[in-house]
Amino acid sequence: MPEQHRRFCIPSLLAALLVAVAALLHAARAADLPPTVGSIERLDGRIDALIPAGASIEVLAMGFTWSEGPVWIPAGSAGLPGECLLFSDVPQNRVHRWRPDKGVDVFLAPSGYTGPADYGREPGSNGLSLDRQGRLILCEHGDRRVSRLEPGGGRRTLADAWQGKRLNSPNDVAVHTSGAIYFTDPPYGLPKQLDDPRCELDFCGVYRIAPDGVLTLVCRTMTRPNGIALAPDEKTLYVAQSDPAAPLIKAFAVAADGTLDQGRTFFDATALAKTRRGLPDGLKVDAAGNLFATGPGGVLVLAADGTHLGTILTGQATANCCFGAGGGSLFMTADSLLCRVPLGAAPASAPVK
Repeated sequence: MPEQHRRFCIPSLLAALLVAVAALLHAARAADLPPTVGSIERLDGRIDALIPAGASIEVLAMGFTWSEGPVWIPAGSAGLPGECLLFSDVPQNRVHRWRPDKGVDVFLAPSGYTGPADYGREPGSNGLSLDRQGRLILCEHGDRRVSRLEPGGGRRTLADAWQGKRLNSPNDVAVHTSGAIYFTDPPYGLPKQLDDPRCELDFCGVYRIAPDGVLTLVCRTMTRPNGIALAPDEKTLYVAQSDPAAPLIKAFAVAADGTLDQGRTFFDATALAKTRRGLPDGLKVDAAGNLFATGPGGVLVLAADGTHLGTILTGQATANCCFGAGGGSLFMTADSLLCRVPLGAAPASAPVK
């Protein structure tokens, strides 16, 4: 092609392409159709009562480095903007806020590391939750602590050391109705994980902060404890293990004093992990005792008896999830995406964990 033709032809093609893209975007806006991803895998008829037939996975926002730790903030929470979703972008050291009518903005930065120097790939906050007074609880990787956002400003450290040794990098959290806080402490926030010279503990623990602030180690046998959630009756604590050699979810009986038994394997994801992307990570339990557990393929839906009912196949490595808007939606942090899927009536019938 002669040079003079090339100079005019390429801009013309680009202009035509831009017009076509603009037309598609305009059509999507006109139809008010949000983008969707993935699909719903249905393995057991019980899933139909949890996720309506024809439900799709809606993308609410995108462009995050690694989204994590979503928590729904209802109206009236202490010092927090109500009717919104908060979630972490761990590498970016931020907590974002999503509102149905305004989209996403930055709620808190820095969220997990306040030091002056670079601190690895995952310095920010990870798991988020609300305490019994509606205050925001954060698991901070970089500052290696569990903290609470105070309504009057600033953060209060709830736990940062066990027996004089600094925690690894608190990852996820579950709050008991007594006010006790359970959290996991894998090494993912340390720049070199357990090989990091700053690492002071030679194990990955599950801990309990009592209502009076006393910290207790309740489990040290899991190799990579991660997501954590309580059953509706609070007699069982579920903990996900994101270890490629043993990808599973354990169930621990909770004693009257808050301690745990030796635990049992509730769900083994080894077979799924061989063919699908992702490992057991975050999890939540609905009012009927069903688990929504991120893992291979997306979000596994597990009955209280351990039966795999199906999977919300996001197509992404999916980190965590939470119920929101009265239990009528499941929000999911899936790699660079924030997603949502509608739920049936069952999860909304009582408070969820």
